[in-house]
Amino acid sequence: MTGTVYKSTGSWYTVKSENGDFLECRMKGKFRIKGIKSTNPIAVGDIVDYELEETSDALTGTIHKIHERKNYIVRKSVNLSKQIHIIASNIDQVFLLVTIDNPPTTTSFIDRFLVTAEAYGIEAVLIFNKIDTLNDQTLDDQLYLQHIYQEIGYKCLRISSTENKGVDKLKEMMIGKVSMFSGHSGVGKSTLVNAMEPSLHLKTTVISEQSKQGQHTTTFAEMYDLSFDARIIDTPGIKGFGIVDMEPSEISGYFPEFFKLKDQCKFNNCLHKEEPHCAIKAALEKDEIAWSRYNSYLKILEGDEEHYRTDNYGEDRAASDETRK
Repeated sequence: MTGTVYKSTGSWYTVKSENGDFLECRMKGKFRIKGIKSTNPIAVGDIVDYELEETSDALTGTIHKIHERKNYIVRKSVNLSKQIHIIASNIDQVFLLVTIDNPPTTTSFIDRFLVTAEAYGIEAVLIFNKIDTLNDQTLDDQLYLQHIYQEIGYKCLRISSTENKGVDKLKEMMIGKVSMFSGHSGVGKSTLVNAMEPSLHLKTTVISEQSKQGQHTTTFAEMYDLSFDARIIDTPGIKGFGIVDMEPSEISGYFPEFFKLKDQCKFNNCLHKEEPHCAIKAALEKDEIAWSRYNSYLKILEGDEEHYRTDNYGEDRAASDETRK
């Protein structure tokens, strides 16, 4: 029998059968996907084959095969740095929820996420959420950030879940697709899903005023069928986003605005740091490339994993002047 994994708790998997029934399944033996060491070999979105088994309590299943994935998105495991965590698979698009200060989402975090989406061939859309909470300064910051990513070519949406602004536009983009929602804890993923599909009643919480960070309300990734012919994968909030196994020479290829200029560099193996006649550095000096993006590139290139949440938008804007001093 074949079905789709809708929820993973690490030991049990909720599988939706081809006839629409849900069944709790376990994994049979160990799975290795293309030699990748993963903390969760079976992920939400996987198409699996399973066998029914009857226990004294209920009818369950045993998963014995994972079908080839169309795609998947990963990050480094939080506790096991040499392993990866597969967030979800077989995704049509991913929406990254961004908030300015409630809690703050840094450009470093955004860029790491976008680089990973580019590397795994998944369309990424930025959702600037909680626009109803912005004041004059934070509104300016939000529009500045939106301008950066729209200039690169990323789709951006401005949304207020509580005031239902932009929600209909988002729903239109999701029709007929499997969409993944991601972002820091507290950025409003569950609130936004509830705004689109009130019958789900996903648990939400408030932001800590002291830390400006949210509390985890989604414990495990889970897929939901929505009433407007769409499926969504809601994921737990994440603090940092570790880049997985990228060679230094390939990283700039996942920055679309860098990729367009790479062939204009004098050296084919240019890393866009100290090399002469570098097209990326030249564009940077002309403010044709955002300094925040270049700083993110350098951090990824240098393997810097420790500063996910130290940036702020004022620093991003000042980077150009500071670098020229």
